[in-house]
Amino acid sequence: MESSELQPIMKKDGRTHDRKTKETLRMMAVARIREGEDVAAVMASLGLCRTTAYKWLGKVAGRGRGLHCLASRKGTGRKPKLTRTQKSQVFRWVNGKNPLQYGFDFALWTREAVRELILRKFDIRLSVTSVGSLLAELGLTPQKPLQRAYQRDPVAIERWQRDTFPAITKQAKAEVAEIYFWDESGFRADAVHGKTWAKRGKTPVIHRPGQRQSISAASAVNAKGAFWFATYEGGLIGELFVDLLKQLMYRRKKPLHLVVDGLPAHKKAVVKEYVTNTEGRLTLHFLPGYAPDLNPDELVWSHAKRTGVSRKPLMKGEKLQERVHEQLQKIGENKKLVRSFFKHPSVAYISDC
Repeated sequence: MESSELQPIMKKDGRTHDRKTKETLRMMAVARIREGEDVAAVMASLGLCRTTAYKWLGKVAGRGRGLHCLASRKGTGRKPKLTRTQKSQVFRWVNGKNPLQYGFDFALWTREAVRELILRKFDIRLSVTSVGSLLAELGLTPQKPLQRAYQRDPVAIERWQRDTFPAITKQAKAEVAEIYFWDESGFRADAVHGKTWAKRGKTPVIHRPGQRQSISAASAVNAKGAFWFATYEGGLIGELFVDLLKQLMYRRKKPLHLVVDGLPAHKKAVVKEYVTNTEGRLTLHFLPGYAPDLNPDELVWSHAKRTGVSRKPLMKGEKLQERVHEQLQKIGENKKLVRSFFKHPSVAYISDC
């Protein structure tokens, strides 16, 4: 038979042939099978799977059909619309910048925003799906961003890290003083932090009770692992801040340089008067505005809320203040944990204090 003369020149695996050769093999296989050859023998000789033959036979069967149905279709692959240089430009847009810098009125990158910018800059129109594939190709993934206020002053932040804080450190050494970072935070019994288990594709809804407990707390922390805290009710005012400072300074032997944020209560006249009356035992230093990430005490609150009530809800009759006090006390007893807050990249500027 003619087919037996062709078998020696066939490759072992028919899937490795180019498109035109595959087309020839398909037509040859169907023709041979139609002439009565065994299906398994034909496909084995061509290095192809037997079940594939039945798919081909189904394609050519029926009125108006024939071997032409096995012809290769013109490839649908297209040349990339963006050049390598353009792709690199897209990466630079998205990595480290936000849409506001390109005239959009929102701060988060979406596929639609990237698509619009590509059209605007390159006059190339891509589908949203194509943009998603492009971003994945560039190693970019959708992530929940850290929120930072637009009012941040990068120059002031750099000055604080490069000049101001090193000067505070130098002054504290000369005075044999200590440096602490201070912050306040609020706690609620119905606070929701982190993630919860739920059925795939269905976002869980947390129903909060009508009545809830709340408490406020202040703390001060230093790089050597020391930790001080106090709880209080309501918001912070100047007089209360002074009371808390008095507690912090009680029986303190060394002078203290205390770094705080620009909360109005921290700058009240009553506070300035108290600090002056300490005659150098207490000095306040103010962080740049809208830069909470420069304060390691922020990491204390993040840890407390992530591991506290949100992970172990209050039992009936249990008081939130007692729970928060207990948790903060445990943090203070763990000097290794306290020191770890100073190892975060955002506070890497704090050293030698």
